[in-house]
Amino acid sequence: MIDPQLLRDDPDRLRRSQEARQDSVELVDRALAADQERRSAITAFETLRAEQNAFGKTVAKAPKEEKQALVAQAQQLAAQVKAAQAAAGEAETAFAEIVGAIGNPIIDGVPAGGEESFEVLRHVGDKREYDFEPKDHVEIAEAIKAFDLARGVKVSGSRFYFLTGIGARLELALMNMALDLALREGFTPLITPTLVRPEVMAGTGFLGKHADEIYHLPADDLYLTGTSEVALAGFHADEILDLEQGPLRYAGWSTCYRREAGSHGKDNRGILRVHQFNKLEMFTYVKPEDAEAEHLRLVGWQEQMLQACELHYRVIDVAAGDLGSSAARKYDIEAWVPTQGAYRELTSTSNCTTYQARRLDIRHRGESGKTSPVATLNGTLATTRWIVAILETHQQEDGSVRVPEALRPYLGGLEVIEPVR
Repeated sequence: MIDPQLLRDDPDRLRRSQEARQDSVELVDRALAADQERRSAITAFETLRAEQNAFGKTVAKAPKEEKQALVAQAQQLAAQVKAAQAAAGEAETAFAEIVGAIGNPIIDGVPAGGEESFEVLRHVGDKREYDFEPKDHVEIAEAIKAFDLARGVKVSGSRFYFLTGIGARLELALMNMALDLALREGFTPLITPTLVRPEVMAGTGFLGKHADEIYHLPADDLYLTGTSEVALAGFHADEILDLEQGPLRYAGWSTCYRREAGSHGKDNRGILRVHQFNKLEMFTYVKPEDAEAEHLRLVGWQEQMLQACELHYRVIDVAAGDLGSSAARKYDIEAWVPTQGAYRELTSTSNCTTYQARRLDIRHRGESGKTSPVATLNGTLATTRWIVAILETHQQEDGSVRVPEALRPYLGGLEVIEPVR
């Protein structure tokens, strides 16, 4: 949720943000009107309630012969108070619904426009040159028995798979290497629930325009999470945090689920776009004034991982129209996938400023003793999709795959993954 005070003090900033996001600018004007109606309704209710309290004292002190008439007036006033309270509640609900649809105001410098309007910040490493025709990750994986797509479909349907043998070991190696990095940087590891309540899913901003991406279990009214960010954001809901010693940093290891609604025909081959995968997600709670510096730190840790995997990649500043509603800025890191001749996202990290914390009532206490919302940030440190880039980048002519040096200790010293004959 946006800061209501910002709505009143600087609605033009919100209008500019909505325009950059390619979202409804009219929502800001509707929110302003709803805020005025809400405040008027609350004032009317509080005025009537104060009148009711004062009149109650008058009735209590009145002579017995006058009380009957006064009690009738008190009952009439009570009905008015009840109606005013209901009107205030309705106005509050209407305001919350409208203001909840406004995206987090973007940070200055975020590119305006849609998905293709991103800005490339840097390229790192060189694209590998091959003296043979490179194979795609599916062909390589079939040769080294890294996953089984056919049986995944047989058991669960399209976009499911089994990681097998070296494929399972590769994922665990990546996740453990990422976990070691997170531990070195002071993150607390958590294995998170993957089913969450509606208020937690809504609090993180995932039940907006992309709600069709989420699996819902109606019988239990629970949602399967597409990232441990959701559970990690809910971890401190309704709490006051102590951030005087610095940010609170968590690394959440979880299985993730995405419906991939609307992606029919896109990236069907292999494990690039699937319904289930594993991920290690960084999540931090910081003071709002420290959020942008923390965002750059998260990107730095992600780059350490990609460099350890010896991948060529680029860092992009995601355009406003491609941000989720909760992100004020997002950096994606995209690795080069040789057989696709394209960069594909491997990690992203978002600065959600105070948007999620306002919805989930997560605060910290300042020097004055007053509490205010914290800022939340998230970023991927390793996920199943990385296997695609690793297999394609480090393939060799004979069908084997060279293991990046940093990963070898997590694979028992294995240097080369050989095809299974």
